[in-house]
Amino acid sequence: MSQTAPIPHGLPMERDAGPFNPPRRITRLREARPVSPMVFPDGHQGWLVTGYDAVRQLMADTRFSSRQDIGVLHVPYEIPGMPVATEPSPQMPGVFIAMDPPDHGRLRKRLTGAFTVKRMRMLEEHINDIVERQLDHLTRLTPPIDLVAEFALPVPSLVICELLGVPYADRENFQVNSAKFLVRDQPLDEKMAALGALTSYLAELVTRKRAEPGEDILSDLARHEDLTIEELTGVAFLLLLAGHETTANMLALGTFALLENPEQLAELRADPELLPDAVEELLRYLSIADIFYRYATEDIELGGETIGKGSTVVVSLLAANHDPQRFDNPDTLDIHRKARGHLSFGHGIHQCLGQQLARIEMRAGFGGLLRRFPTLKLAIPASEVKLRTDMNIYGVHELPVTWTETAR
Repeated sequence: MSQTAPIPHGLPMERDAGPFNPPRRITRLREARPVSPMVFPDGHQGWLVTGYDAVRQLMADTRFSSRQDIGVLHVPYEIPGMPVATEPSPQMPGVFIAMDPPDHGRLRKRLTGAFTVKRMRMLEEHINDIVERQLDHLTRLTPPIDLVAEFALPVPSLVICELLGVPYADRENFQVNSAKFLVRDQPLDEKMAALGALTSYLAELVTRKRAEPGEDILSDLARHEDLTIEELTGVAFLLLLAGHETTANMLALGTFALLENPEQLAELRADPELLPDAVEELLRYLSIADIFYRYATEDIELGGETIGKGSTVVVSLLAANHDPQRFDNPDTLDIHRKARGHLSFGHGIHQCLGQQLARIEMRAGFGGLLRRFPTLKLAIPASEVKLRTDMNIYGVHELPVTWTETAR
């Protein structure tokens, strides 16, 4: 393995290769040393994994723990007001993505029936109706408009609220606090205040559902007496946060990417049969949920390197999904690509539970938007689009768009 790449001090994060590609330092590091040592801001000697094969292997290996309570959590970037950690972080009940077997499986299996491919397909017509109603709303507006506020955020919020049984009227509460919680360099006290507001709201909600269950996923979970209110709250937090933030940012950033690739956009508009492959390619190309953490519970060989027990390992799914060893011309958007095998939904036991729901929402969202707004274009120069480089889930803060005509 080449040793020519300098060891990074902190995670390279500047999007200097454009809004859709990995930072140049990440790309150079992946080419030279896809499993690389990294010095964290607190001095911890950890690792950064950027190569596709190594990332896939790591995420399938449960010796790389997802827990944050068995070792000190080392963060690869500075957070204002955050003291250097000297103790493990307490585990948040119910948040099963930060758990290992058997705790992880005990909670996840309660949800597998709710998110089966068959059940999601049964919801497809209803999701299409939600998208069409939101598109009807757009046609009544005078452009330019912010596509995030008027379409990309409302669609998945409406869907996940209905599935979970969260009143959509409460969206301002959870949307604002979710966004605050996801700001990467948010002062710690503000981040914890947002988390507290969210969990307090959800604790009240699941308590009511346990007393008077309805026909929704949180009510189904609340019927399981072996799940505590704290666990139900954690599961609700995870599903609500992931269920609207990820798809919202895919719809907005994906539209931006298509508008910046007009030939691809024209082909997709002309042939809607390309949509399923285009969605997979956008998932690969954008990788909005990029950075994940693992903790080595023993000495582990990975990509020709020995990762020592107790090391914090940072994984870049964006870098892995742009690895030329796996995808030809990876920094190019190609809606004809067969991008199955991308890692945007993760890999292994933590692979995203709601991935089929997300695919349905994106097919409906992109398909409807391109059909109903054939002249859609950016209302500002691409260089002025506000990127979410400050957030743990990437995307755009706003996407001003305009059009000259609409179609049914």
